[in-house]
Amino acid sequence: MLAISGRVIMVSGASRGIGAAVCARLLEAGFKVSGGMRSPETALTHPNFFPCTYDAGSLEAASGWVQATVQHFGRIDAVVNIAGINPRVTVEHGDEEKLDQMWRVNVKGPLRLVRAALPHLKSSGTGRVINLASLAGKRVGTNVGYAMTKFALVALTHGIRQEFWNDGIRACAVCPGYVATDMTAHETEVAAPDMTQPEDLAEIVETVLRLPNSASLSEILVNCRKEGML
Repeated sequence: MLAISGRVIMVSGASRGIGAAVCARLLEAGFKVSGGMRSPETALTHPNFFPCTYDAGSLEAASGWVQATVQHFGRIDAVVNIAGINPRVTVEHGDEEKLDQMWRVNVKGPLRLVRAALPHLKSSGTGRVINLASLAGKRVGTNVGYAMTKFALVALTHGIRQEFWNDGIRACAVCPGYVATDMTAHETEVAAPDMTQPEDLAEIVETVLRLPNSASLSEILVNCRKEGML
């Protein structure tokens, strides 16, 4: 397993839900964490936590956050893309602007952030990219717009693995089903206590970050219920 000491992890969507749980877990483990969020004034307080303003739908936000992180910590070893949205867009019905916004946040946001951080991930020698995709990126339900973006995010993850393997960068798509967050509060199929908990995903993220280059995971499928062919 890779040593933790000194490694700097950028986590988007850090203010709540899965992102907040990941930040808390990584800080407890001993990582240095740069948290990207819309309202950094609401961030947790920790000596190794650096909160930054970040909007995954913005064209300029990624480079600014990367620069601020390097200025503060001196390096970047991993990017964990958690920020995402899921307005409902079906084949028959759905707002075009909502669909475009999902592409900006769920796909283009992670791509821009990885691009901005690439020189530092290469310098690390053990650079890591973890993209929070979804089981909706492996099979399609009724929210086809969301599934389209998550399929694309899985594709982006594999593209990063292929293109930068020789630079020591390893990429993993973590694909959960229902997770007990605000995003799934309206769901009735599975009760919140029976959903995957954000803290469990945070432990998975920590494990992936600590794996050596010779033990890389490309996808991790996480489910709280039995489904066929997954």
